[in-house]
Amino acid sequence: MASSDDEVRQVPGNMDDVDENTIKILVATDCHVGYMEKDSIRHSDSINTFEEILQLARKNKVDMVLLGGDLFHENKPSRKSLHGVMTLLRKYCMGDRPVQIEFLSDQSVNFAASPFPSVNYEDANLNIDMPVFSIHGNHDDPAGLGNLCALDMLSVSGLVNYFGKSTSLESVEISPILIQKGTTKLATFGLGSIRDERLHRMFLSGKISMLRPKQNADSWFNIFVIHQNRAKHGEHNYIPEQFLDNFIDLVIWGHEHECLIDPVWNATQNFFISQPGSSIATSLSPGEAEPKHVGLLQVRGKAMKCTKLKLETVRPFYIEDIALQDTTLDPDDVKLAEKTSAFCTEKVEALIQRAEDEHTGNRKQPTLPLIRLRVDYSGGFDTINVNRFGQKFVGRVANTKDLVRFTKRRIQLKKEDTKPGEDLGEFLKPEALETERVEDLVRKYFSETEETKQLELLSEKGLGQAVREYVDKEEKEAIQALVKHQLSQTQGQLKNRKTTEEHIDDELHRFKVERREMTEADVTQEVKAAITEDRSQRPDAYSQDYGVDSDEESIGGGNGDGPSRSTRGRARGRGAAGSTARGRGSRGGRGSRGGRGRGQSSSSRGSAPTQQTLLMTSSSSRTKPGVLAFEDDDDDDDMEVSMPASRGSRAPKATKNKVINISDSSDNDSEDPFSAMSSSSRSQAKRSRRN
Repeated sequence: MASSDDEVRQVPGNMDDVDENTIKILVATDCHVGYMEKDSIRHSDSINTFEEILQLARKNKVDMVLLGGDLFHENKPSRKSLHGVMTLLRKYCMGDRPVQIEFLSDQSVNFAASPFPSVNYEDANLNIDMPVFSIHGNHDDPAGLGNLCALDMLSVSGLVNYFGKSTSLESVEISPILIQKGTTKLATFGLGSIRDERLHRMFLSGKISMLRPKQNADSWFNIFVIHQNRAKHGEHNYIPEQFLDNFIDLVIWGHEHECLIDPVWNATQNFFISQPGSSIATSLSPGEAEPKHVGLLQVRGKAMKCTKLKLETVRPFYIEDIALQDTTLDPDDVKLAEKTSAFCTEKVEALIQRAEDEHTGNRKQPTLPLIRLRVDYSGGFDTINVNRFGQKFVGRVANTKDLVRFTKRRIQLKKEDTKPGEDLGEFLKPEALETERVEDLVRKYFSETEETKQLELLSEKGLGQAVREYVDKEEKEAIQALVKHQLSQTQGQLKNRKTTEEHIDDELHRFKVERREMTEADVTQEVKAAITEDRSQRPDAYSQDYGVDSDEESIGGGNGDGPSRSTRGRARGRGAAGSTARGRGSRGGRGSRGGRGRGQSSSSRGSAPTQQTLLMTSSSSRTKPGVLAFEDDDDDDDMEVSMPASRGSRAPKATKNKVINISDSSDNDSEDPFSAMSSSSRSQAKRSRRN
């Protein structure tokens, strides 16, 4: 999939001459804010690097920031992490600089999951000058009551444009975000993280559809942002690149942490793939040791240029493999432990010196490096005390507790060497459990255990899914909720069928067989329903989470049977509890207050919306990406890749009466209306307010 000589040509024109037709995007993935935040040394690593990403976006005056998932490391980030991200977004994304990109697609479709389905920079109540668009990853995906995630919090606060959220477990329809700047038209498709096995099956069964603009579809530059396994971890535990539609020009691949940001040409599908990688190291593996970068993507017409920007605040990380057999150490030496420790100490000292020499000079880059020595002690060598060894480097290395890891070379047995009844436990690969899902382990245990230990009331699939929710999403009540839910269902089943005592066992067996035949989607839905039902039965906990005084006050007054509960003085200076509160809305829209030059009031913005139609039609044809020019900001040599652009790709600048039709690959030119699109005149109104 490497670029061939046929694709490498000189760029016609100079992409460095940024004009009103060039869209500049800063691309980053897997920021993992909150990782190791409780560690006394590494607590600020992730938030500092995220701030550097926003600083780079500000410095390069980008039109937008595009994040590829896993902004947060946890599904339920701490208040510290959430507060830190919101602080930085408000600091770097708000201002009076005019937003040059025009939003053309139906915002109520792109942001359907939000109670405020509109792009934030067109909101009259906000002053966004550098919009951030993001999908969710597998770490910060929606879960629990309301199927919400941290990005929903950022979206409802107006700081992030959260897109790519799918609510269906059976099929997914991806509607692009359509943006135009001058004559350049950009279609950004996004798909938040879905379990790889499920998404793999959906692709195979044709349940994934991508809508395209019907009019002049080939004039759009198409970007697809995805957050899935790219490397094959199992038969169905990844997404092959061949599954993606070939009309795409560039794929931004999140989830994989190794930085492979250089766009790679897929000759089969005819698109480029850029894998930015994570912005911090979340594991001590070789892929994380590569330098971290973000991408500055420039799009003009059907041409693009990608410049990788090195992150300077990332904590240095070095990993080295050592085989004691390849050293001068003698396994029979009585002082072997002492000499092994001295040998490892010498290696660590060299890496510490290397970290000092390679420090970027950025005052926010940590000085204590991450170091991992993977020591192979095969051949009769012994290990040393890892904790005691790490104590020698306290104050000089960030990870003293896991600085050294001792491993043994794997022994591959031939079939003829295996004897009947031989215990092969010591020859199992240590990674075996890493590639097995927790729900599969639960299902396997109960299905293969002896009959007296098998489940009678509960289902293996449901219990496995509940355990997964507990492990991955920290849903502490998931297992308990499922047990109560299935027990209640079983009791109801027996009661409805009026089962007699002698037929209870037969009825339980029949009900268990029915549960075994449930699809994975049905099991997932059942577990989520159980968790929701369990939470609804705990109103006190729910009220505490959302700041609601349950059963203490009612909205809109009571029924008059007694004193009003609103006399508790919750108005706090706004007047008597029984009086009519004015609120902020009574002062009129922000546009009517003057002093900021923002133009019209918010009440006039929603009037007379321009109708735009979404249609589902065929989209098999495409034009190839015009130009890819890759530039490393550390080097002087650029790699430029170009492809013939389609004639007529330039179109007149959009007006507020423009109609954008969206099409799908499944239908013909049926002209059936899909939905009405809201007006794009908001962006023009906002620009007039800022002039």
